[in-house]
Amino acid sequence: MRIGLPKEIKDQEFRVGLTPAAVQSLCQQGHRVMVETGAGTGSGFENEEYERAGATLVEDAATAWAQEMVVKVKEPQPSEYGFFRPDLLLFTYLHLAAERSLTKALLESGMVAIAYETVATPDGRLPLLTPMSIIAGRLSVQFGARYLERQQGGRGVLLGGIPGVAPGTVVILGGGVVGTEAAKMAVGLGARVQIIDINVDRLGELEALFGSRVELLYSSPAQIAASVPQADLLIGAVLVPGRRAPTLVSKDLVATLRPGSVIIDVAVDQGGCIETLRPTSHSQPTYLEHGVVHFGVPNMPGAVPWTATQALNNATLPYVLKLAGKGMAALDADKDLRGGLNVSGGKLVHPAVRDAFPDLANLSLA
Repeated sequence: MRIGLPKEIKDQEFRVGLTPAAVQSLCQQGHRVMVETGAGTGSGFENEEYERAGATLVEDAATAWAQEMVVKVKEPQPSEYGFFRPDLLLFTYLHLAAERSLTKALLESGMVAIAYETVATPDGRLPLLTPMSIIAGRLSVQFGARYLERQQGGRGVLLGGIPGVAPGTVVILGGGVVGTEAAKMAVGLGARVQIIDINVDRLGELEALFGSRVELLYSSPAQIAASVPQADLLIGAVLVPGRRAPTLVSKDLVATLRPGSVIIDVAVDQGGCIETLRPTSHSQPTYLEHGVVHFGVPNMPGAVPWTATQALNNATLPYVLKLAGKGMAALDADKDLRGGLNVSGGKLVHPAVRDAFPDLANLSLA
Protein backbone atom coordinates (compact mmCIF):
# COMPACT_ATOMS: atom_id res chain seq x y z
CA MET A 1 0.00 0.00 0.00
CA ARG A 2 1.06 3.59 -0.62
CA ILE A 3 0.95 5.54 2.65
CA GLY A 4 1.16 9.31 3.05
CA LEU A 5 2.59 11.09 6.08
CA PRO A 6 1.79 14.83 5.91
CA LYS A 7 3.15 17.44 8.26
CA GLU A 8 0.70 18.50 10.97
CA ILE A 9 -0.59 22.06 10.53
CA LYS A 10 -2.71 22.58 13.65
CA ASP A 11 -1.34 25.43 15.76
CA GLN A 12 1.97 24.35 17.33
CA GLU A 13 1.24 20.68 16.72
CA PHE A 14 4.71 19.15 16.60
CA ARG A 15 3.76 15.47 16.75
CA VAL A 16 3.95 13.27 13.66
CA GLY A 17 1.86 10.26 12.67
CA LEU A 18 4.75 7.86 12.04
CA THR A 19 8.25 7.69 13.48
CA PRO A 20 11.18 6.54 11.32
CA ALA A 21 11.04 3.20 13.17
CA ALA A 22 7.37 2.81 12.22
CA VAL A 23 8.18 3.71 8.61
CA GLN A 24 10.91 1.08 8.57
CA SER A 25 8.43 -1.56 9.76
CA LEU A 26 6.03 -0.63 6.97
CA CYS A 27 8.73 -0.60 4.29
CA GLN A 28 10.03 -3.99 5.42
CA GLN A 29 6.57 -5.38 4.68
CA GLY A 30 6.67 -3.99 1.14
CA HIS A 31 4.66 -0.80 1.61
CA ARG A 32 5.69 2.59 0.24
CA VAL A 33 5.66 5.60 2.58
CA MET A 34 5.65 9.17 1.25
CA VAL A 35 6.78 11.61 3.96
CA GLU A 36 6.27 15.34 3.56
CA THR A 37 9.56 17.16 4.08
CA GLY A 38 9.90 18.32 7.68
CA ALA A 39 6.96 16.23 8.95
CA GLY A 40 8.97 14.81 11.85
CA THR A 41 11.25 17.74 12.67
CA GLY A 42 9.12 18.99 15.56
CA SER A 43 9.33 15.58 17.22
CA GLY A 44 13.09 15.37 16.74
CA PHE A 45 13.07 13.17 13.62
CA GLU A 46 15.00 14.59 10.68
CA ASN A 47 14.33 13.97 7.00
CA GLU A 48 17.45 11.83 6.68
CA GLU A 49 16.16 9.40 9.32
CA TYR A 50 13.03 8.80 7.26
CA GLU A 51 15.08 8.26 4.13
CA ARG A 52 17.29 5.74 5.91
CA ALA A 53 14.12 3.98 7.08
CA GLY A 54 13.04 3.56 3.45
CA ALA A 55 10.62 6.46 3.00
CA THR A 56 10.38 8.73 -0.01
CA LEU A 57 10.47 12.43 0.85
CA VAL A 58 7.93 14.63 -0.94
CA GLU A 59 7.98 18.39 -1.05
CA ASP A 60 4.31 19.21 -0.55
CA ALA A 61 1.30 18.12 1.44
CA ALA A 62 -0.73 17.40 -1.69
CA THR A 63 1.60 14.55 -2.65
CA ALA A 64 1.49 13.05 0.83
CA TRP A 65 -2.31 13.23 0.78
CA ALA A 66 -2.47 11.67 -2.71
CA GLN A 67 -1.61 8.18 -1.40
CA GLU A 68 -4.03 5.34 -0.66
CA MET A 69 -3.88 5.82 3.12
CA VAL A 70 -2.93 8.88 5.14
CA VAL A 71 -1.73 8.54 8.73
CA LYS A 72 -1.91 11.66 10.89
CA VAL A 73 -2.14 12.77 14.50
CA LYS A 74 -4.78 15.49 14.67
CA GLU A 75 -8.01 16.00 12.80
CA PRO A 76 -7.71 17.58 9.34
CA GLN A 77 -7.88 21.36 9.30
CA PRO A 78 -10.18 23.24 6.86
CA SER A 79 -7.30 23.95 4.49
CA GLU A 80 -6.82 20.18 4.15
CA TYR A 81 -10.42 19.37 3.21
CA GLY A 82 -9.51 19.87 -0.45
CA PHE A 83 -7.34 16.74 -0.27
CA PHE A 84 -10.34 14.51 0.55
CA ARG A 85 -11.47 12.07 -2.15
CA PRO A 86 -13.56 8.87 -2.35
CA ASP A 87 -10.67 6.39 -2.54
CA LEU A 88 -8.79 7.72 0.49
CA LEU A 89 -8.44 5.96 3.85
CA LEU A 90 -7.64 8.33 6.73
CA PHE A 91 -6.36 7.10 10.10
CA THR A 92 -6.02 9.79 12.80
CA TYR A 93 -7.71 11.41 15.79
CA LEU A 94 -11.02 12.93 14.65
CA HIS A 95 -13.27 13.77 17.66
CA LEU A 96 -16.15 14.33 15.24
CA ALA A 97 -18.88 14.82 17.87
CA ALA A 98 -17.56 18.37 18.36
CA GLU A 99 -16.63 18.96 14.69
CA ARG A 100 -19.71 19.34 12.49
CA SER A 101 -17.91 21.01 9.58
CA LEU A 102 -15.27 18.28 9.44
CA THR A 103 -17.92 15.58 9.71
CA LYS A 104 -19.82 17.03 6.78
CA ALA A 105 -16.65 17.41 4.69
CA LEU A 106 -15.75 13.77 5.30
CA LEU A 107 -19.24 12.67 4.35
CA GLU A 108 -19.30 14.74 1.18
CA SER A 109 -15.96 13.30 0.06
CA GLY A 110 -17.07 9.67 0.26
CA MET A 111 -13.77 8.69 1.91
CA VAL A 112 -13.13 6.27 4.78
CA ALA A 113 -12.19 7.87 8.11
CA ILE A 114 -11.04 5.74 11.05
CA ALA A 115 -10.60 7.54 14.36
CA TYR A 116 -7.96 6.56 16.89
CA GLU A 117 -10.16 7.60 19.79
CA THR A 118 -12.98 5.13 19.06
CA VAL A 119 -10.87 2.01 18.50
CA ALA A 120 -12.02 -0.03 21.50
CA THR A 121 -11.35 -3.42 23.07
CA PRO A 122 -14.23 -5.67 24.25
CA ASP A 123 -13.66 -4.58 27.86
CA GLY A 124 -14.08 -0.93 26.89
CA ARG A 125 -10.45 0.13 26.85
CA LEU A 126 -9.41 2.74 24.27
CA PRO A 127 -5.86 1.65 23.38
CA LEU A 128 -5.09 4.47 20.96
CA LEU A 129 -6.47 7.20 23.21
CA THR A 130 -4.89 5.98 26.44
CA PRO A 131 -1.26 7.07 25.84
CA MET A 132 -2.32 10.62 24.98
CA SER A 133 -4.75 10.65 27.90
CA ILE A 134 -1.90 9.74 30.23
CA ILE A 135 0.20 12.60 28.87
CA ALA A 136 -2.68 15.09 28.88
CA GLY A 137 -3.60 14.19 32.45
CA ARG A 138 -0.07 14.78 33.65
CA LEU A 139 0.29 17.97 31.64
CA SER A 140 -2.99 19.36 33.02
CA VAL A 141 -1.40 19.73 36.44
CA GLN A 142 1.90 20.92 35.00
CA PHE A 143 0.11 23.64 33.03
CA GLY A 144 -2.23 24.36 35.94
CA ALA A 145 0.68 24.97 38.29
CA ARG A 146 2.18 27.38 35.77
CA TYR A 147 -0.99 29.40 35.21
CA LEU A 148 -1.59 29.70 38.94
CA GLU A 149 1.53 31.84 39.01
CA ARG A 150 0.72 35.51 39.43
CA GLN A 151 2.73 36.51 36.36
CA GLN A 152 0.48 34.23 34.29
CA GLY A 153 -2.73 35.75 35.65
CA GLY A 154 -3.26 33.24 38.43
CA ARG A 155 -3.86 33.54 42.16
CA GLY A 156 -0.20 33.10 43.02
CA VAL A 157 -0.76 29.74 44.69
CA LEU A 158 1.97 27.12 45.07
CA LEU A 159 0.05 23.86 44.74
CA GLY A 160 2.24 22.04 47.25
CA GLY A 161 2.20 24.82 49.84
CA ILE A 162 4.99 24.95 52.42
CA PRO A 163 5.10 24.28 56.17
CA GLY A 164 2.81 26.83 57.77
CA VAL A 165 0.90 27.59 54.55
CA ALA A 166 -1.89 25.39 53.21
CA PRO A 167 -1.43 23.68 49.84
CA GLY A 168 -3.59 24.47 46.84
CA THR A 169 -6.71 22.47 46.07
CA VAL A 170 -7.09 20.50 42.85
CA VAL A 171 -10.60 19.30 41.96
CA ILE A 172 -10.76 16.72 39.19
CA LEU A 173 -14.02 15.88 37.43
CA GLY A 174 -13.71 12.29 36.26
CA GLY A 175 -11.66 9.38 37.54
CA GLY A 176 -10.65 7.74 34.28
CA VAL A 177 -7.18 7.71 32.76
CA VAL A 178 -6.87 11.51 32.54
CA GLY A 179 -8.20 12.10 36.04
CA THR A 180 -6.03 9.41 37.55
CA GLU A 181 -2.86 10.73 35.94
CA ALA A 182 -3.72 14.29 36.94
CA ALA A 183 -4.21 13.13 40.52
CA LYS A 184 -0.84 11.36 40.54
CA MET A 185 0.87 14.58 39.52
CA ALA A 186 -1.09 16.75 41.95
CA VAL A 187 -0.46 14.38 44.86
CA GLY A 188 3.21 14.32 43.94
CA LEU A 189 3.32 18.10 44.21
CA GLY A 190 1.68 17.96 47.63
CA ALA A 191 -1.67 19.48 46.66
CA ARG A 192 -4.99 18.71 48.30
CA VAL A 193 -6.80 16.60 45.70
CA GLN A 194 -10.42 15.63 45.11
CA ILE A 195 -11.65 13.29 42.38
CA ILE A 196 -15.36 13.33 41.60
CA ASP A 197 -16.74 10.42 39.57
CA ILE A 198 -20.14 8.82 38.99
CA ASN A 199 -18.82 5.24 38.96
CA VAL A 200 -18.70 3.83 42.49
CA ASP A 201 -16.63 0.84 41.40
CA ARG A 202 -14.06 3.17 39.90
CA LEU A 203 -13.92 5.17 43.12
CA GLY A 204 -13.13 1.92 44.91
CA GLU A 205 -10.28 1.21 42.51
CA LEU A 206 -8.94 4.71 43.08
CA GLU A 207 -9.08 4.20 46.84
CA ALA A 208 -6.84 1.14 46.43
CA LEU A 209 -4.45 3.28 44.38
CA PHE A 210 -4.37 6.49 46.40
CA GLY A 211 -5.58 5.53 49.86
CA SER A 212 -6.26 8.60 51.97
CA ARG A 213 -4.09 10.91 49.84
CA VAL A 214 -7.07 11.78 47.61
CA GLU A 215 -10.65 12.62 48.55
CA LEU A 216 -12.92 10.40 46.43
CA LEU A 217 -16.42 11.77 45.99
CA TYR A 218 -19.52 10.53 44.20
CA SER A 219 -20.62 12.84 41.42
CA SER A 220 -23.89 14.71 41.83
CA PRO A 221 -24.90 18.30 41.05
CA ALA A 222 -24.83 19.06 44.78
CA GLN A 223 -21.33 17.62 45.25
CA ILE A 224 -19.97 19.44 42.22
CA ALA A 225 -21.53 22.68 43.45
CA ALA A 226 -19.87 22.16 46.85
CA SER A 227 -16.41 21.27 45.51
CA VAL A 228 -15.90 23.64 42.59
CA PRO A 229 -15.74 26.90 44.61
CA GLN A 230 -12.90 25.43 46.70
CA ALA A 231 -10.69 24.71 43.70
CA ASP A 232 -7.53 26.58 42.92
CA LEU A 233 -7.20 24.29 39.91
CA LEU A 234 -10.28 22.68 38.36
CA ILE A 235 -9.61 19.91 35.83
CA GLY A 236 -12.28 18.56 33.50
CA ALA A 237 -11.47 14.92 32.75
CA VAL A 238 -14.81 13.57 31.54
CA LEU A 239 -14.90 11.30 28.50
CA VAL A 240 -17.85 9.60 26.83
CA PRO A 241 -16.26 7.72 23.90
CA GLY A 242 -17.22 9.27 20.59
CA ARG A 243 -19.78 11.62 22.13
CA ARG A 244 -19.79 15.20 23.36
CA ALA A 245 -18.84 15.51 26.99
CA PRO A 246 -21.77 16.44 29.28
CA THR A 247 -21.75 19.92 30.82
CA LEU A 248 -21.14 19.49 34.55
CA VAL A 249 -20.09 23.01 35.55
CA SER A 250 -22.34 25.91 34.58
CA LYS A 251 -21.16 29.46 34.00
CA ASP A 252 -22.89 30.48 37.24
CA LEU A 253 -20.83 27.91 39.13
CA VAL A 254 -17.65 29.09 37.42
CA ALA A 255 -18.44 32.56 38.79
CA THR A 256 -18.12 31.15 42.34
CA LEU A 257 -14.42 30.35 41.85
CA ARG A 258 -11.95 32.77 43.37
CA PRO A 259 -10.35 35.25 40.94
CA GLY A 260 -7.14 33.83 39.53
CA SER A 261 -8.21 30.22 39.88
CA VAL A 262 -7.46 28.05 36.85
CA ILE A 263 -9.70 25.77 34.79
CA ILE A 264 -8.27 23.18 32.41
CA ASP A 265 -10.67 20.94 30.46
CA VAL A 266 -8.85 18.01 28.87
CA ALA A 267 -12.04 16.95 27.05
CA VAL A 268 -12.36 20.26 25.21
CA ASP A 269 -11.91 18.45 21.88
CA GLN A 270 -15.11 16.55 22.71
CA GLY A 271 -16.98 19.72 23.67
CA GLY A 272 -15.73 19.92 27.26
CA CYS A 273 -17.63 19.57 30.54
CA ILE A 274 -17.36 23.22 31.68
CA GLU A 275 -19.78 25.68 30.12
CA THR A 276 -17.44 28.67 29.93
CA LEU A 277 -14.51 26.83 28.42
CA ARG A 278 -13.86 27.03 24.68
CA PRO A 279 -10.99 25.67 22.56
CA THR A 280 -7.80 27.73 22.60
CA SER A 281 -4.37 27.06 21.13
CA HIS A 282 -0.77 26.67 22.22
CA SER A 283 -0.12 30.16 20.80
CA GLN A 284 -2.95 31.71 22.82
CA PRO A 285 -3.69 29.11 25.50
CA THR A 286 -5.71 31.08 28.04
CA TYR A 287 -8.39 33.71 28.50
CA LEU A 288 -10.18 35.22 31.50
CA GLU A 289 -13.86 34.82 32.23
CA HIS A 290 -15.42 35.71 35.60
CA GLY A 291 -11.84 36.48 36.64
CA VAL A 292 -10.90 32.81 36.21
CA VAL A 293 -8.06 31.65 33.95
CA HIS A 294 -9.42 29.25 31.31
CA PHE A 295 -7.05 26.88 29.46
CA GLY A 296 -8.63 24.97 26.57
CA VAL A 297 -5.84 23.70 24.33
CA PRO A 298 -7.25 20.57 22.61
CA ASN A 299 -3.87 19.15 21.56
CA MET A 300 -2.07 19.37 24.89
CA PRO A 301 0.31 16.45 24.19
CA GLY A 302 1.66 18.46 21.25
CA ALA A 303 3.66 20.38 23.85
CA VAL A 304 5.85 17.31 24.45
CA PRO A 305 6.12 15.84 20.94
CA TRP A 306 9.27 13.80 21.48
CA THR A 307 7.52 11.77 24.16
CA ALA A 308 4.01 11.90 22.71
CA THR A 309 4.88 10.82 19.16
CA GLN A 310 6.71 7.73 20.33
CA ALA A 311 3.97 6.82 22.82
CA LEU A 312 1.33 7.23 20.12
CA ASN A 313 3.25 5.15 17.58
CA ASN A 314 3.74 2.35 20.09
CA ALA A 315 -0.05 2.05 20.19
CA THR A 316 -1.03 2.81 16.59
CA LEU A 317 1.59 0.91 14.58
CA PRO A 318 0.02 -2.56 14.93
CA TYR A 319 -3.23 -1.17 13.52
CA VAL A 320 -1.45 0.77 10.78
CA LEU A 321 0.27 -2.45 9.70
CA LYS A 322 -3.08 -4.26 9.58
CA LEU A 323 -4.70 -1.54 7.49
CA ALA A 324 -1.71 -1.35 5.16
CA GLY A 325 -1.71 -5.11 4.70
CA LYS A 326 -5.43 -5.75 4.30
CA GLY A 327 -7.10 -2.41 3.63
CA MET A 328 -10.75 -2.34 4.65
CA ALA A 329 -10.67 -6.11 5.11
CA ALA A 330 -8.68 -5.43 8.28
CA LEU A 331 -11.90 -4.19 9.87
CA ASP A 332 -13.54 -7.57 9.38
CA ALA A 333 -10.57 -9.35 10.93
CA ASP A 334 -10.17 -7.00 13.91
CA LYS A 335 -13.24 -6.04 15.90
CA ASP A 336 -11.29 -3.48 17.94
CA LEU A 337 -10.26 -1.65 14.78
CA ARG A 338 -13.80 -1.85 13.41
CA GLY A 339 -14.91 0.35 16.30
CA GLY A 340 -12.70 3.10 14.92
CA LEU A 341 -14.71 3.41 11.70
CA ASN A 342 -16.53 6.75 11.85
CA VAL A 343 -17.31 7.62 8.24
CA SER A 344 -17.43 5.49 5.09
CA GLY A 345 -18.86 6.04 1.64
CA GLY A 346 -20.74 9.19 2.58
CA LYS A 347 -22.40 7.67 5.64
CA LEU A 348 -21.91 8.08 9.37
CA VAL A 349 -21.04 4.69 10.80
CA HIS A 350 -20.12 5.13 14.45
CA PRO A 351 -23.26 5.20 16.67
CA ALA A 352 -22.01 8.01 18.92
CA VAL A 353 -21.27 10.27 15.96
CA ARG A 354 -24.65 9.42 14.45
CA ASP A 355 -26.29 10.47 17.71
CA ALA A 356 -24.32 13.74 17.68
CA PHE A 357 -25.58 14.62 14.18
CA PRO A 358 -29.00 13.02 13.70
CA ASP A 359 -29.71 15.26 10.69
CA LEU A 360 -26.67 13.80 8.92
CA ALA A 361 -27.04 10.22 10.12
CA ASN A 362 -29.46 9.04 7.45
CA LEU A 363 -28.09 11.05 4.56
CA SER A 364 -25.77 9.79 1.88
CA LEU A 365 -23.68 12.84 0.93
CA ALA A 366 -20.97 11.29 -1.18
